[in-house]
Amino acid sequence: MPSLKDLKNRIGSVKSTRKITKAMQMVAAAKLKRAQDAATAARPYAERLASVLANLSASAGAGGPKLLTGTGEDKIHLVVVLTAERGLAGGFNTYVVKLAKQKIDELRAEGKEVKILTVGKKGREQLSREYGDLFVGHVDLSGVKGGDFSESAIGLGKKLTLEFDQGDFDVATLVYSQFKNVLSQVPTAQQLIPASAPEDSETVDLGNALYIYEPSEEAILETLLPRYINTQILSAMLESAAGEQASRMTAMDNATNNAGEMIDSLSLQYNRARQAQITKELIEIISGAEAL
Repeated sequence: MPSLKDLKNRIGSVKSTRKITKAMQMVAAAKLKRAQDAATAARPYAERLASVLANLSASAGAGGPKLLTGTGEDKIHLVVVLTAERGLAGGFNTYVVKLAKQKIDELRAEGKEVKILTVGKKGREQLSREYGDLFVGHVDLSGVKGGDFSESAIGLGKKLTLEFDQGDFDVATLVYSQFKNVLSQVPTAQQLIPASAPEDSETVDLGNALYIYEPSEEAILETLLPRYINTQILSAMLESAAGEQASRMTAMDNATNNAGEMIDSLSLQYNRARQAQITKELIEIISGAEAL
C-alpha cells in the first residue's frame, strides 16, 4: 500500500497534469475557430473550380492534357499521406495512417509499385516502421505560421506535377482527414493526378448552346489543372488543420475530466489511509495508557 507521502505526491502530479491538459484544451479551442473558418472559406472556391474543370473536361473530350488524361499506365502509384506535425490529438493521426496502410496494401496486392510521400511528422513516424523502403519524400509543416499553408501547398503541387511529367508515377492519391464538425473527422483518399473533378461536382447543363472557347479548351486546361491540383492540396491541408485542433480539443477535454476523476479517487484513498493511521496512533496511545 502506498504511503501518505506517495499519495500526496501523486495527487500533486495529477493536478499539474490537469492544468496542462486544460491549458492545451483552451489553446486548441482558440485555434479551432480560426482553422474552421479558413477551411469553410476555402470550400466554395474549390467546389466552383471543380465544377469548371468538369465542364471543360466534358467539352475537351479525350484529347485533353496529360494531367487530365494520365499516362495511359496504371503501374506506379504515389500515396501522399497528410497528417499533423504534433500528437496529443486522440486518434486523429492514427485513423489517417490506418486508411493509408489499407490503400497501400490494396495496391501492392494488385501488383502495383507503390511510393510514399508524407506531409507531417506523425504520419512519417508511424509509416516508417513498416514501409520505410517505399518513402520517396517528406514535406515538413513545422515552419507554417498562422495556418497559412498556401506556400507549402503550391510547393507540393509543383513537385507532384514535375515528377508526374518526368514519369516518376502514374497515379497520385492524397490521404487526409476531412473536417465535418468538432466531433467528426473523416479519413479520405482522393485521387490528385490524373486530375478528376469529384463525382458530386455540379456541372452546368449547356443544352443545345454552342460555346466557343478562346483559347481552346485544351489551352485553358493546361493552365487550370496545376491550379486545381494546388487548390485541392491547400483545401486538404486546411481541412486537416481544423480536424487536428478539433481532435486535440476533444482529447484534452477527456484527459482533463479523467485527471479530475483520478484526483477524486486518490484523495479518497489518501483520506482513508490518513484516517487509518490516526486510528492506529490513537489505539497505540490508549493501549500504552492502559498498560501504565
